[in-house]
Amino acid sequence: MTQSRAAADAAVDPLPGENATARAAEAALAGRQRGLRRFLPFLGPAFIASVAYIDPGNFATNIQAGSSYGYMLLWVVAVSNLMAVLIQSMSAKLGIATGRNLPELSRERFPRPVTIGLWIQAEIIAIATDLAEFIGGALGLYLLFGIPLFPAAVITGVFSFGLLELQRRGFRPLEAGISALLGVVVAAFAYEVWIARPDGGDLLTGLFVPRLAGTDSLLLAAGILGATVMPHVIYLHSALTQRRVVGRDAEQRRRIFHFELIDILIAMGLAGLINGAMLVMAAGLFFGAVEPVSTLEGAFAHLEAVSGSLAATLFGIGLLASGFSSSSVGTMSGQIVMQGYINRRIPIFLRRLITMGPALLILALGVDATTALVMSQVVLSFGIPFALIPLLIFCSNRELMGTLVNRRATSIAAWGVAGLIIGLNVFLLYRTLFGI
Repeated sequence: MTQSRAAADAAVDPLPGENATARAAEAALAGRQRGLRRFLPFLGPAFIASVAYIDPGNFATNIQAGSSYGYMLLWVVAVSNLMAVLIQSMSAKLGIATGRNLPELSRERFPRPVTIGLWIQAEIIAIATDLAEFIGGALGLYLLFGIPLFPAAVITGVFSFGLLELQRRGFRPLEAGISALLGVVVAAFAYEVWIARPDGGDLLTGLFVPRLAGTDSLLLAAGILGATVMPHVIYLHSALTQRRVVGRDAEQRRRIFHFELIDILIAMGLAGLINGAMLVMAAGLFFGAVEPVSTLEGAFAHLEAVSGSLAATLFGIGLLASGFSSSSVGTMSGQIVMQGYINRRIPIFLRRLITMGPALLILALGVDATTALVMSQVVLSFGIPFALIPLLIFCSNRELMGTLVNRRATSIAAWGVAGLIIGLNVFLLYRTLFGI
């Protein structure tokens, strides 16, 4: 019977619900399920990964783009979403084909000093990720209830412990919790788009006609594209698929990837719609104002002034749901990084406490939230090559990947995307650090 490889490796019983999912997956692979039911056992991992694409950094960038240039940069959001689908599909495929995640494979195949270096940078990335996500949750509580940022960040941490408790009960409860929070964000921005009453012609032009308007629009476009890939979710997605359903042979692994690709298309499609909705909302409600809206606090205040308290409240709730869900995903990624690179594991709740520390300290010192968010994004930019390049190397290795190895066209596209993302992040880092 197909089962969770984690359970097999650890020689323990599966968590509640995992046997049922494994049986349903086996039936789907054997062709005994028809219609939508055959996809259900494979849905979930990409929904957890997609949270990284709607974190507070995306909120800020998309809102600034819409308020500054209307619908003009909507095509950039669409392109960035296609890039996300490509990269996350390779990460998921790596776990399915090898039964190991990206950090584990790096430990096995790279020299020890390289592995240690990768682990150290990944831990720094985990801290920066937590900072960005804590800011989102804390800002949501501050905007909605007036709670100061530091105690609001503590509350965010407490809530993330609740989500992590779901993980101990099996992957299905965790996926349900994350998906519910993702649904809150979808509902919030569906309302925001509705009240924005977007112009259909301008929206379609922005989506399908690539164009820019000077250096500042190029910088914002680079910011949207450069923020597409979050290093921690590349590590995580390979771990989410490596032990979920284990294929007995190459054909089963190919079919598992086919099902997981549907999961990725649905989840990343939702993430892309949310990002697009953020920009459309800002374009419809903020574009043409005296000053472009460039902060999350400014977006909340402007929404309240222009569209009323309900619109502002839903924006705050969406930001809160994003911060809560993404903070838990960051902790899961940190656990994967430590266990994979150095073969050490600590209780996930202790891991949560450790990674919370630096974020809480920065907020306790009174650092401006927007400044801290920019700092975190700069640090995250440094980590992208160290996750993305090993992923591409492994996915192009036929001996390692078997029949799921990247096709030549896929490898060319992937290396092109990697070069673009890395180049944009270097450019943005240079602009951020030197202001030139």
